[in-house]
Amino acid sequence: MTPKHITSRDNPAYREWLKLATDKRARREQARTLLEGPHLVQSALDADASLLAWLLTEQAHEEGRFNDLTARCPDLPMLLVPDGLFKNLAPSDTPAGLLAMLSMPVPGSAQASFAVLLEDIRDPGNLGALIRCAAGAGVEAVYLSPGCAEAWSPKCLRGGQGAHFAVHIHEGANLPAIASAWPTPCRAAILGAAESLFELDLRGPCAFAFGNEGAGLSRALQETCAPFSIPMPGRVESLNVATAAAVCLFERVRQAGASQ
Repeated sequence: MTPKHITSRDNPAYREWLKLATDKRARREQARTLLEGPHLVQSALDADASLLAWLLTEQAHEEGRFNDLTARCPDLPMLLVPDGLFKNLAPSDTPAGLLAMLSMPVPGSAQASFAVLLEDIRDPGNLGALIRCAAGAGVEAVYLSPGCAEAWSPKCLRGGQGAHFAVHIHEGANLPAIASAWPTPCRAAILGAAESLFELDLRGPCAFAFGNEGAGLSRALQETCAPFSIPMPGRVESLNVATAAAVCLFERVRQAGASQ
């Protein structure tokens, strides 16, 4: 398809992209978002995600910088813009010159055997890092409370580095109900809990709940979870949530590997 050049920010097509870049409500209503850079686009293509359109800088197109990626969906409409207009859309300070419009994936309904419940994680970069950690550990489903940051925002996607396409992400989830229905006790790291993480048997179906670093888990969610502690011989009171999640999730990976 022949690319279309755009030079004005008042162009209706450009304004559609700008809404998706900056407006949470627009993303939610349209169930669309933007992917910035070749790594995220590659991850989406490899996962057979539904891409709807391309937007490149004029220079990137002239240099053929992303021909290998755009050639995989040659029938998608393509817009070309100058650097100044592109920077208004990209979440990074040094954008690569490539954006793709994505139709947000719908999570599957199959029962997971390894899941993470995230409550009120409000920073999009931190949420993206947690999703990336979960995907790296082989988690199948990530459940987000209504108080979490937007999972498919450009900033969260950037923090996830493609991990969003490796897990099923359920937004606006009722976490206490999910924890209560889980086939084994949902585990939650609680300061001072008597049982240590390294004493748990995590080899079967497994779910962990992690909460906001300031407030921790709500009482409603705590009451549906089995508490444990992460041993910390050093002189710190707690770990940040992404570090705590990594310790817990990869302890499950270790146990599952040892049982095979």
